[in-house]
Amino acid sequence: MTIRPATKNDAAIIADIWNHYIRETLVTFNAVEKSASDIELMLAQKADENHATFCAECDGRVIGFATYGTFRNGIGYAHSKEHTIMLAPDAPKGGFGSKLMQVLENHCCENGVHCLMAGVSAQNTAAIAFHKKIGFSTVATLREVGYKFSKWHDLVLMQKFLSK
Repeated sequence: MTIRPATKNDAAIIADIWNHYIRETLVTFNAVEKSASDIELMLAQKADENHATFCAECDGRVIGFATYGTFRNGIGYAHSKEHTIMLAPDAPKGGFGSKLMQVLENHCCENGVHCLMAGVSAQNTAAIAFHKKIGFSTVATLREVGYKFSKWHDLVLMQKFLSK
């Protein structure tokens, strides 16, 4: 298993992983699928902002990614970031999510990030448990802020301090 920086050559597989969750689940409230071009643009923008995207590879196949970026606009929020992590639905077990997050958090720390935020669908109990396991705390539940599959959904905000 390898964790490495994402490149534009990973754009199609990142889009495939993300689009599965867009189409099939409430992991994201986004209903618009992403193209490889969208991901290439995202990777370039994140690189320009010194934000990173990492891929997890197993047996030469990308099985997941993690990225982070702006939490809220404005200079006062410059040291707070929000992340996204997704593994392919058929990714093997083995702690890939935790390893991806450790590399992502290390990059955040090296770049002055004070805290990392996670916005998790309240129905995604596995993601809530995952984030708790790696040190995130629930700080709020925003009721009915997401709309998908003709229903309103709650969003759980979770936070982890990376610096003291």
